[in-house]
Order: sequence, then C-alpha cells, then structure tokens
Amino acid sequence: MDSPEWWRHAVTYQVYVRSFADSDGDGVGDLPGITARLPYLRDLGVDALWITPFYRSPQKDHGYDVADYLDVDPLFGTLADADALTTRAHELGLRVIVDLVPNHTSSDHAWFQAALDSERGSPERARYLLREGRGSEGEEPPNNWRSVFGGPAWTQMDDGQWYLHLFDSSQPDLDWRHPEIGDMFEGVLRFWLDRGVDGFRIDVAHGLVKEESLRDQVVDDGEELGSAAPTGESMVERTQRDEPMWDQPEVHEVYRRWRRVLDGYPGDRMLVAEAWTQSPESMARFVRPDEMQQAFNFSWLLAPWSATAFAEVVTGTLAAVTPVGASPTWVLSNHDVVRHATRYGGGATGLARARAATLTMLALPGSAYLYQGEELGLEQVDVHPDDRQDPSWFRTGEVGRDGCRVPLPWAGDAPPYDFGPGGAQPWIPQPDDWGPLTVAAQEADPRSTLAFYRRALALRRTFATTAGDQVEVLDAGADVLALRRGPVTAVLNCGTSPVPLPDGEVLIASGELDVGALPPDTAVWLSR
Repeated sequence: MDSPEWWRHAVTYQVYVRSFADSDGDGVGDLPGITARLPYLRDLGVDALWITPFYRSPQKDHGYDVADYLDVDPLFGTLADADALTTRAHELGLRVIVDLVPNHTSSDHAWFQAALDSERGSPERARYLLREGRGSEGEEPPNNWRSVFGGPAWTQMDDGQWYLHLFDSSQPDLDWRHPEIGDMFEGVLRFWLDRGVDGFRIDVAHGLVKEESLRDQVVDDGEELGSAAPTGESMVERTQRDEPMWDQPEVHEVYRRWRRVLDGYPGDRMLVAEAWTQSPESMARFVRPDEMQQAFNFSWLLAPWSATAFAEVVTGTLAAVTPVGASPTWVLSNHDVVRHATRYGGGATGLARARAATLTMLALPGSAYLYQGEELGLEQVDVHPDDRQDPSWFRTGEVGRDGCRVPLPWAGDAPPYDFGPGGAQPWIPQPDDWGPLTVAAQEADPRSTLAFYRRALALRRTFATTAGDQVEVLDAGADVLALRRGPVTAVLNCGTSPVPLPDGEVLIASGELDVGALPPDTAVWLSR
C-alpha cells in the first residue's frame, strides 16, 4: 500500500453508496454492506473505490446536501463503520477515496440555520451568498442565473433576502471568499485523512468561487440561458461562452491550500476534481503540479460512437495534461449520466459497443474510473414516475438520474436480487428481467461481461505501469481507431463492416472475432 503515485495508473470503482449493498434490510445501501462486498472488488481487479457521500444529510439530493461533514448519516452506519471499511479495504490492497462537497451545504447545516435566524449583515449570513433582490421591492432574484436542477438559482428568505443555490434550493452555496469557509474545510480534510482515507473526489470543483459582482450571465443570440443542459436522461453542467458562476481563477488557490495539507500526510494522498470545464486546457489547470493530482476527463464520456471523435479526445487530452505533468483520466459512466451501454444504442449493440469502448479506454495511459454495475452490462432503467427521487425530476419534470442509480443485482431470479437481507425491496425498484445479469449468474458464465472485465483488468495490470505514457494513433481507416502504447496495440472498429485484423497476438477481445477480421462494434488488444 506504500507505492508512490499509485493513482497515476489506478482503476477506481465508483460506489454509489445507496445502491451498492444493504446490510440491515432497510432497502438502502450502507457502509457495512460495502465492507462485506469488498472481496468482490478485489477479485474484479480494481485498485481503489470512490464512495459517494455518506455524511449526515436530510438526503434531499441523496447525500450531496451535507448537514455535518464530520459524521456518518445513521442511514449508512456510524463512524466506526467508516473506519472498519477503510481498514478492511487496506487489508485487501484497495485504496479508499471519499466524496467531498464543498460548493454548498445542506440547508439543514448549522451554519445555514444560524443564517436564517440572524439579521441582514450578520457574520452568520456572510458565510453564504445572500443578496437583496431586484425590482421596486426586491421581489425579483438578484441576477438571471439558473439552477443546474432547473429554475432560478435563487430562493427568497422570509425577510426578503435571497440566497444562491446553483443546485437544489436545499443546497445553499457557500461564499468561498469568506476565510471561515477555507478553515472549516481544511479541518474536514484533516478529520478524514487522520482516519486513513487515501483521497477525495471533489464535487463541483469548478464552482466554488463565483465572479464577485454576481453579475448577470450574458447569453448569445440563440443560446439558452441556464447552467445545465439535458444529456439523454441526465443533467450535466453546460459549458457556455460566459460563465460567471463557473471556473473562476480564484478557485485554484483553494486547491493549492488543500494540496499542501495532503502533502503533509504519508502514503501519497490524492485529490480528483469533478470539473466540467470548457476545454482540455482549462481542465488541465486543475492538475498543475501544486494543485490536484487528477481531474475527470468528461470528453471521453461525451464523445459519440466515432473513431474520429475518440481519436480527437485521446490526442487532445494527452496534449493538455502532458505540459503540467499530470496523469489523464478516462471514464464512460457515473451516477449523473446515462449508462454508456444505453447511450451507445442499448440492447446487444449497446452492450457490444460498451465493452469495446471500455477495452479501448483501459489500454490508455493514466487512470480509469468505472461506475458500479457497468461490469455487469447494466443499462439505464426507465424508472416509473412514482418511483423517481432525483430532485431535478421534481424541479423540471425531466426524467433525471434515477435510471443509472438502481441498486445492484447480486444473486437470485427476482428483485431484490440479494441486495439486502430479508427480501426488502430497494429504494428504487429493480427490473424483473435482471436475473441473468446478477453477479452470481455472471460468475458462472466465462463469456459474461463480468468475466470480460476481470480478464481485461488482470491483463491491464501486466503493462499499465510499464508501457509508458506515449500513445501513437495509427492510420487504420476512417471508422477504425488504432492506438499503440508500448507493447500493446488497441484496435476499435466503429464502422458497420469487418476490417482486417492487424498482425500480432490477440491478448483479449471485447467480443467474438472473425477469422482474420475485427467485426463492427468490437475492440481487441494485440501484442507486438
């Protein structure tokens, strides 16, 4: 566990805590449930797990509305359970990354409750972004900003002032220009570092600091006002030309301070940014040598099914991170976006493409992030409106993100598929046809998606840290992506016809190969 810069080539598995494994039969995943299933992650072949927020919270945004950063919500367990999880993970050779939410607190947080109970101009109110409204009697919001979850980004308080919330109204934004905020979060970092966590995933890392004037957002002709845009059935921060609420220069001083804190601890602790930025170059600013170690590379996730598009993402990403000495990251799914098997068309085609894109991604230098259930080939679920719980659904009427958050199927032929004891149905209902996709069913099938992931991750370990960071994009035709990295060549056929299979020994393929040919929607690793 003491290898330097372990994160540079790690495979990290995202655990959405509510939906991974339930230990107490209440239908909601929890920390002891994760601990009990850690051997599964070890056997899968990942290096680390990232756990979504488990802090005390009213759960209006399923933990991303934090009321107390220094305690575990009883829904998920106790501090002792968190310590036990970290200890057991380390025993199994797994690192633990926890989610940190610094852009906003819950409206139940003691600080915001104090702000509600205080008067205009009080020190308690100075911790948040509170402003007077516009209009003759202050009846209009202070500016034209829109919430990521839909609607205005401002809510009026009982005494007439307005508070900013770039997300749900239950998530008031902090004023990061106030020195108390930085001091509080340094204490949060140290609290969890002292308990042994290996790193932090920083939620909305680009959003902490806003332009001080809080001016209106300027929108070009034909551009829709707002700070979010639907992508399939998910919401992601949009990247517009004028963004006074995102990616301000002062945010980087926050992360320089945090980096100094982490550098004072043993074991090479790390930070990874969730930063929806406008370009690979702006993303790379978050991973300069004195800031974070990594930032999620959403360009790979957002690329269409196209060899040309994938090639542009690879070359653009490497060109951006190389000058700052950073490690690239690659990701295809997470808890906020439509699962990639569905994005790529669903059904047999979608699964074939999902496996092929994953195999290609795993050949690249840097770190890969997997989202729970993708190793089972799970697709997006069309959750019934009565069962939807995403706050964006209630604010906008858009489908939201529940479909990628359905609890995992572990065993059995019918829900709850051994998700928890006692047969309790999980917090989001599971489909009735998931029996063949359970972990138990796929462990018995050497051709399953789970078996494919295990083989790919085992093979990746043989060259991930030794093949170097140079990638050569080979000319293989308009519909074929061919990448050479060290001893491995990865070839992905995005076209509609088979293509000749290049020379080399086949190490692994994402699907069945034709004799001497690579079928459509298939990828292969070849050794030179």
